[in-house]
Amino acid sequence: MRPMSRCCSPAGYRWVFSERRARADGERYRRRGLDTTSRRVVRMLSRRPVAGTVLEIGGGIGALQVELLRMGAARATNVELIPTYEATAQALLREAGLEDRVQRRVMDFVTASDGVEPADVVVMNRVVCCYPDMPRLVGAAAERTRDRLVISYPLPRWWIRLGLGLGNLLLRVLSRQFQVFVHPPSAIREAAEARGLKAVAKDSGTLWEIVCLQRAQQE
Repeated sequence: MRPMSRCCSPAGYRWVFSERRARADGERYRRRGLDTTSRRVVRMLSRRPVAGTVLEIGGGIGALQVELLRMGAARATNVELIPTYEATAQALLREAGLEDRVQRRVMDFVTASDGVEPADVVVMNRVVCCYPDMPRLVGAAAERTRDRLVISYPLPRWWIRLGLGLGNLLLRVLSRQFQVFVHPPSAIREAAEARGLKAVAKDSGTLWEIVCLQRAQQE
C-alpha cells in the first residue's frame, strides 16, 4: 500500500473518525435517521429506481447503505480506510437484519480498487474533501461505476474556505496529520468524466453540493 501523504496519516484519520464518533453517529441515526446531506443523496438517487449493487466509499456506519437496501438495492459493499466504524456498522446491520447483504472492507480504495467489484451505484458522500489525492480517488470510483456515481463535496465559497482553513491550521498546530480539502467542483466532475461518466444532475445546498454522474451509453 502506498504511504499516505504527509498531511494525512492513518493515525490522523483515527483521531478524527474515532470509535467514539462512530458510536455517536450510530445513536444519532437510530434517533433521527439520515442526516440532511445523506437524505439529499437518497433523494437524488430515488429519481430512478434503486436496484442492483451499491458501493459506498467511506460510508462510515453504513446508514446510507441501509436505506438504499430498503429502497430496492440487492447488495452493498462499504470500503473504509480505517476500522474504527466497523463495530457500530455491524450492530446497525444486525438491527436491520441486513448482515448477509453488506460486505465491509477496510483498505485504501485508491491503491486497491482493482480488488473491488464494480457496482451499479457508487456513492462518495463527504469523502473527497478528506483524501489528499482527489483525482485518483474520483477516478478509481468512476472506474468501478456501472451506472451512477453520486458525490457530495463542500462548495468553494470564501467563508467555507476560511472556516476549513482555520480548522486545518489548528490540526497542524496539534500535529494531527489530517486535513480537509476544498476542490473546484469542475475538477471533481472532470476526474469522473475522464472515465466515461457524464454529469446529469446537481443539487447545491448551503455547504454541500451533490452531483450525479452517469455512464454515457446508458442515457
